[in-house]
Amino acid sequence: MAGSILGTRVLRTEDPKFLTVGGTYVSDVRDPLLQGALHVTFARSTVAHGRITSIDTAAAKAMPGVVAVLTAADLGLTPAPSSPFTPAFNRTAMASDVVRYVGEPVAVIVTEQAYQGPDAAEQVVVEYESLPAVIDLDEALAGGTLLYPEVGSNVCFDTAAMGMPPDNDGLFDGCEVVVSQRAMNQRVAPCPLEVRAAAAAWTADGRLVHWASCQGVQTVRDILTAVYPDSNPKVIAPDVGGGFGAKIGAYTEEIMLGGLAKSLGRPVRWTETRSESMTNLGHGRAQLQDIKIGGGRDGKVLAYRLTIIQDCGAYPNIGAVLPAFMTRMMATGVYDIASTDCSAKSVVTNTTPVVAYRGAGRPEATAAIERAMDLFAAEIGMDAVDVRRKNLLPAFDETYNTPMGAAYDCGDYGGALDKALAAADYAGLRAQQAARRASGDAVQLGIGVSVYVEITGGAPPPSEVSRIIVNDDGSATVHTGTSPHGQGHATAWAMLTSEHTGIPIDKITVLHGDSDLIPVGGGTMGSRSLQQGGVSVFETAALIVDKARKLAAKLLEANEDDVVLDKDAGAFHVAGTPSIAKGWGALAAAAAAEGDPLNIEHTFVAPGATFPFGAHVAVVEVDTETGRVQLVRHVACDDAGRVLNPLLLEGQIHGGIGQGAAQALLEEVRYDEDGNPVTSNLADYAFPSAAELPSFEIIHMETPSPLNPLGAKGVGESGSIGSTPAIQSAVVDALAHLGVRHVEMPCTAQRVWQAIAAAR
Repeated sequence: MAGSILGTRVLRTEDPKFLTVGGTYVSDVRDPLLQGALHVTFARSTVAHGRITSIDTAAAKAMPGVVAVLTAADLGLTPAPSSPFTPAFNRTAMASDVVRYVGEPVAVIVTEQAYQGPDAAEQVVVEYESLPAVIDLDEALAGGTLLYPEVGSNVCFDTAAMGMPPDNDGLFDGCEVVVSQRAMNQRVAPCPLEVRAAAAAWTADGRLVHWASCQGVQTVRDILTAVYPDSNPKVIAPDVGGGFGAKIGAYTEEIMLGGLAKSLGRPVRWTETRSESMTNLGHGRAQLQDIKIGGGRDGKVLAYRLTIIQDCGAYPNIGAVLPAFMTRMMATGVYDIASTDCSAKSVVTNTTPVVAYRGAGRPEATAAIERAMDLFAAEIGMDAVDVRRKNLLPAFDETYNTPMGAAYDCGDYGGALDKALAAADYAGLRAQQAARRASGDAVQLGIGVSVYVEITGGAPPPSEVSRIIVNDDGSATVHTGTSPHGQGHATAWAMLTSEHTGIPIDKITVLHGDSDLIPVGGGTMGSRSLQQGGVSVFETAALIVDKARKLAAKLLEANEDDVVLDKDAGAFHVAGTPSIAKGWGALAAAAAAEGDPLNIEHTFVAPGATFPFGAHVAVVEVDTETGRVQLVRHVACDDAGRVLNPLLLEGQIHGGIGQGAAQALLEEVRYDEDGNPVTSNLADYAFPSAAELPSFEIIHMETPSPLNPLGAKGVGESGSIGSTPAIQSAVVDALAHLGVRHVEMPCTAQRVWQAIAAAR
């Protein structure tokens, strides 16, 4: 009998399509409903903050191919609020009176052909009364210029307002050593390969059909239902080329397509340009941190304070709350610290709105506490690894409640650190570093270590629904409420189904991304898919085996307890008499004939979030004459509980490390003092390819979670959490002998050179 398929390196079933004919993305959809579709282009604000005094669309309307040019006054469409803030923060489809960031839509142009739109958009003339732009977070907090004067403050979220305890004035009493550092966890752009795209059409009976590049069709459907209450919208997500949290919901440009299609009587399409994506697709991170850590010269940390100003951009939504809230929850990380406090305020600025970008608060929390540990170690003259060991929580397999209100399910942080250090040969690396320093080589070696814990599966809903249908040819169809955009769900969910049923994975089809087919679902975000969506499929597969066994017993005229499933043969038989059996196809046909098709729908409800953890070791070479940094090794031990498929796991970790390394070394969204974006394309925004990254060394470790039958935790964000602080630490470590204690991210050649010059 074959063993379990779980835990094996099954090749992705999705890949042959992507590697041959390619995927079908929104822009590729050729549905009959979209025949004769018009094309949408937006005229966008060229100023960061200003009052609109007039919009002249006459010249644009006269351009070739133009069907309509509409402003907010013409459209009259107000998207449903996306956040629980005061109504003053609610956003209309396009700016009607005040623009608050460069790129905000001010008019929509509809043309017969896509190429005609940009030319017409340039003919829209908007007059503005200039207002001061607020870019700096300290200035935003001070409130000298208000983006929403009626609110009376630029603060839209404050942990104090949630009943969080205030800072403790005596927190650092009794500490022999106290170290402080201000650090910027810089603003980054998600940069998915597929930019935002959407299309909308109305059926003859008055129903809205909407195609979206999104992370959850049910979420988008609910947004559209609020805007078009009588439309009974159907939302379809075909292949999605990356999301990273930025495509969780629907943006104003997408929302208004249904209204345009209805008013013009024709379907419409919209695909943004890369520059539009860089300035309008939600950004991430953008968190200013004041770090303070204290303890004894023996290396024991006694107190830690983190004070946060979260930039949420011009229009606050979930990005104003989640990163700040989650940073606070995960503030102490993997460490046993007697006294901790953390407070956060989110402020509006004249910049692109911030969203729940990959990790959303957990990378920021890890970056802060790991930077604090390095600063503390440097101040007392102790190796950074030794300081970490002295303060790590001991291994535990029962819930550990942190001072910040998190309930860790299980963990062995020291074990992960040991594995990563052994694989990297930490002692050998330190010896190499000492030799380089002694030689006076211009290119110095830096070694950085981070240990982290994160929360996954915590975003609502804490449940997921799945449906499995067995067809009369013996194949199976799985419906899932998760919505993949590169994770490999088709392979994973087929493996989980095959594990119970024995149906080969090449005979299992996984369906998703259709709100009619799967009306209930939580989508894919927060590393929730396997531990909720996958577990739901796993349990549903077990239930359908039970249902099939009952039917087989009836057909075989046997006691149900005597009927067994031969997974290798794909058939049920009475124990001891395998020659007389009923296969999956025959059972499906019999079930259909009896009017009770062989299918099961089931919802798994998670009892709580899980807390993956791990340790990363980064090795960099830094040219002390030019400031150039090169990542030469990266060792990662990421514990995501029980591993379903090592190939998928490693793919997620590789992607996360790449994204985390990019933040540490390259990526930064920047604005000038007037709020003009200066990184609005991939020529100005540094973005890595595989050539800029080493081959990552992945160390496996499994600490199964007790919170679901698979023992699974999330892994989609882990690589981006552990890698960034390790690489930043490595850069600083390479320069420590020169007196450098901190280098802001991204650790560009310019910043490194400036840090060396300042230390000298």
